[in-house]
Amino acid sequence: MIPVCTPDEMSAVDAAATEPLDVLIGRAGAAVARAVLDELGGGYGRRVVVLAGKGSNGADGRVAADLLACRGVRTSVVDAATVPDRLPASGDHAVDLVVDAAYGTGLGRPFEAPATDAPVLAVDLPSGLDGLTGEASGRPLVASRTVTFAALKPGLLFGDGPALAGRVEVVDLGLDVSGATAHLLTDADIAALVPDRSADAHKWQRACWVIAGSPGMEGAAGLAATAALRAGAGYVRLSVPGGAAGPGESAGPGENAASEVVHLPVGTDLAVGEQEQARFASMVVGPGLGVDEEVAEAVRRLVASPGPPMVVDGDALTALAGHPVDGAARELVLTPHDGEFARLTGGPPGPDRMAAARSLAADTGAVVLLKGPTTVVAAPDGRVLLAAAGDARLATAGSGDVLAGIIGAFLARGAEPLEAAAAAAHVHGRLVTAPGSDELPITGVVAGDLSARLVSVLEQLGVDGSDPRGRIGGADREMGGC
Repeated sequence: MIPVCTPDEMSAVDAAATEPLDVLIGRAGAAVARAVLDELGGGYGRRVVVLAGKGSNGADGRVAADLLACRGVRTSVVDAATVPDRLPASGDHAVDLVVDAAYGTGLGRPFEAPATDAPVLAVDLPSGLDGLTGEASGRPLVASRTVTFAALKPGLLFGDGPALAGRVEVVDLGLDVSGATAHLLTDADIAALVPDRSADAHKWQRACWVIAGSPGMEGAAGLAATAALRAGAGYVRLSVPGGAAGPGESAGPGENAASEVVHLPVGTDLAVGEQEQARFASMVVGPGLGVDEEVAEAVRRLVASPGPPMVVDGDALTALAGHPVDGAARELVLTPHDGEFARLTGGPPGPDRMAAARSLAADTGAVVLLKGPTTVVAAPDGRVLLAAAGDARLATAGSGDVLAGIIGAFLARGAEPLEAAAAAAHVHGRLVTAPGSDELPITGVVAGDLSARLVSVLEQLGVDGSDPRGRIGGADREMGGC
């Protein structure tokens, strides 16, 4: 996991540093110089302009300029306070690269960057970008690469940050960021967050109950149930309130649910007893459930009753709007998008999305997964895990239903709610970006395409990495079969 620290948290980390400031600046400047040489593919004879402010960002840039000059790079340092409207263009002492070391997180006013045709490397974060929210102010330069120090800054992950920062490299300067309470997940983290199946596993150990769907919205229920199966739930029961007993009937989940899903109707009062719930390791409630008031009231009763960990998604979130939510009876994962968040809280998340998710988690006692290009998963104790693995192709109807099913499966496998939700969000993103995703179209991806990719993506991420087929199968393969 990559630590993520707000500007205020980084100020505290800097203040607690045991190394002298000039040593840290030297390390930062050296890292910038290495990144510049990497971007240029060499140094001798190249031209680099460094925009340098008066703060530590500018000091990092000036150290980098000196080091680059020693490698034969023709460098010039431009004072950010008196920057021209345009840097030299092609044919007029052409510049091969611009280093943006003008201002860091402390800039309190818009930054009007000079125009340039050269690629840009930003130091810590693009000047003019809010380090907390990712909101751009003025006219920042668009970097192809950003070298940031010790930890990611939230502004690199939210708002305008990803578009302005380009590829982000986190450089260790020897600062202690072990106290960070927010982290960005990487591929290497997922296998450790999702428990393997035990050698003596049976289906009821990982059973997931999906209560979803309504007339005209059966597809959402099928998507969630199928995703739960593909993500490792051993048994999935799908109950459509007031629905029929199986696929193909008018109120049933239709062809969108895998044939292995067990269909068992439930009344609109959602009268599912605690003893029956206890047979399941997790529940998913809400995809395509509709807004019938009888069902909504039943959702509120169900959420407040004791039982296994529950994912509350889609229309079940709407049912909770305007009503207190208390995660004391059972572990809850709430999965709002911005509109659902506003219905739950009375207002939109605002620019500080980590603070918004943390606040809702603390108020409800539930894990909150706030959907977005960078998804925020917050626990009631303030811990945050971030997932930024997907792209715009996930913005398609039914995509959230697939995510809910994956979370349900990971809960059923024994993952804690924070880890289950965050790992599922990362896996969900990788469905459109992992190797093999180039087979998906640029446009026209539908939610059914996502579940079809689940097994291969989980294998790539090392989930269930040990061979579940056991010794006999392995021995047979070594002998070439019998």
